[in-house]
Formats: sequence, C-alpha cells, structure tokens
Amino acid sequence: MLETSARLLKLLSLLQAHREWSGPELSARLGVSTRTIRNDIERLRSLGYPVHATPGVAGGYRLGAGAALPPLLLDDEEAVAVAVGLGRAAGGGVEGIEETSVRALVKLEQVLPSRLRRRVNALNAYTVQIPGNGPLVSPEVLTTIANAARDHERLRFDYTGHDGETSVRNVDPYRLVHRRGRWYLVGYDVERQDWRTFRVDRVSLRTPGGPRFVPRELPENGDVAAYVEKGVNTAMWRHRGTVLLHAPAEQVAALPLGLEVEPLDDSTCLLKLGGDDLNGMAVWIGFIGVDFEVLDPPELAETVLQLAERYRRAVSDR
Repeated sequence: MLETSARLLKLLSLLQAHREWSGPELSARLGVSTRTIRNDIERLRSLGYPVHATPGVAGGYRLGAGAALPPLLLDDEEAVAVAVGLGRAAGGGVEGIEETSVRALVKLEQVLPSRLRRRVNALNAYTVQIPGNGPLVSPEVLTTIANAARDHERLRFDYTGHDGETSVRNVDPYRLVHRRGRWYLVGYDVERQDWRTFRVDRVSLRTPGGPRFVPRELPENGDVAAYVEKGVNTAMWRHRGTVLLHAPAEQVAALPLGLEVEPLDDSTCLLKLGGDDLNGMAVWIGFIGVDFEVLDPPELAETVLQLAERYRRAVSDR
C-alpha cells in the first residue's frame, strides 16, 4: 500500500488523466478501500483541488475547474512537450506571449529533473526557429472569438479590409486558424449569407455575448485548413490574378509551394493567386519554373513585362 502522500499524488495524477473515475475504480487502482478514497478526496479539496463528486450508481469523481490554478502533475513526455511548446510560443503571433512564455518556462525548468532538462536544452540548442512576420493579435481577442465559437454565440465586429475600408460584420464564428504568422477567423457572414475568412488583426470586436446560432456545415467537406488556404490564396489579397500554366496540374501541385491549380487538360492548368504587391506576385509565378500566360488582370501582365525587362538588362552585357 502506498504511503498517504504518495497515494495523494497518484490519486491526483489519475484524476488529471481521466474525465471521471468511480470510487471502486480508484480503490482498485490504489489498493485501498473506498472509504480511504473518500478521505483522500477531501484532503485534495482542502489543498485547493476542485474535485467534484457525482452521486448514484453511475456517479464518480472528476477534477473540475477552480477559482485558482492548482499544481499539475505531468509525466516525462508531457513535461518536455510543455517546455518545448513554451519555447516555441514566441512565434505564435500573440501579443505579449513572449514574456509570458519565458516566465512560465523559467518556473518549469526550475523543477524539471536533470534528465528532462538535458533533453529540453538539447532540443532548444540544436533547433532554429524562424519567427513569423505577421501582425500580433491580443490574447483577449483570440479567447473571446474562441469562446463565442464554442458557445455558438454570434460576433459583431468592425472589419478593416485590405482597401482600408471598415464595415460592420455579424458573423457566426466557426474556427480560428493560425497560418504562417497570421490568425484567421472562419465564420458565416449573416448579412452576406456566405462563409468568409477574416484576418483577426483587422477585427475590432464590439460588445460580446451575441444571440445563439445553429452551427452550419463548412464547405470543402468540413476541411477548415483547405478552406482557409483557398481563401487566403485569393480573396484576402489586394490583387488577384489568373494564370495559365503550361504544365500538368499534378506536376505543379507536387511543388513545395502550396499552390492550388485547376487542371484544364493533360498539359495545362489554371492557377488563381493573390497578393498585396503585383511585383511580388510576378516573382512568385516565376518560382513555378514553367511557361505561363497571364490571363488577368492587365496590371499583373504589365508587371511581368517590366520584371522581364529588368532581368534582361541584368544580363545584357554577357
């Protein structure tokens, strides 16, 4: 039989790892009577752990949320995962997260066993993280949106488009997506009666706690990542373009560029892309490495001509 202190730690570990335990289950796991389990539950409660009990045959014990955060018990792999996650959090595009992550990491490393500290230090020393250059978003905005999506509460916010114009939106939030240094909200725009993707850094929330809504099915077979990729590649940008590529769609899609193409025949496909800068779009098309024709807009075709002339002058003396 475990000593009382060791048994309490084991009991706490079980409660943290499982949604709900019955008294007999805990009794069998710890090798003590159900009466001892009840006494140990009371000891945990006196230490600040909010252990809830459900009466009846189907009842049991579960660890709930309290007013204060009690200590957590982590196994070796969980502790390493948390430490690595804190070290990588600075690139998450959340305002103020760097300082908060460092404080939490310092506290964790102080209590890590030496064997785990060596693993974390080795991973940090031989891993290079390239931080994103996207705009920062406050954690309050992210949590408000996430809570509204969870509780099916409509959001009302001011949204600034890429053209600088601000409009009022009423949106049923679906998911938050973090992509390449930017946060996006996927939701159903009530006025426009269609799904939309919003950059969260352009969202200014109004009074929260909107009316409840019935969740809808997302297009793209519910694949939120595919939906955001499609929206970001076109509708989110200041400029949009259509390019005919003289290469099979399978060949282009296999490139590590994240391109979405529409096959036309065995030797050509259609690429739709977007960007805030026409020159950057022209350069990006060149990365594909195949012959192409710019179908629209005319401004993109003119930019490609200017870029081609610049490249020609760069080697004209050779």
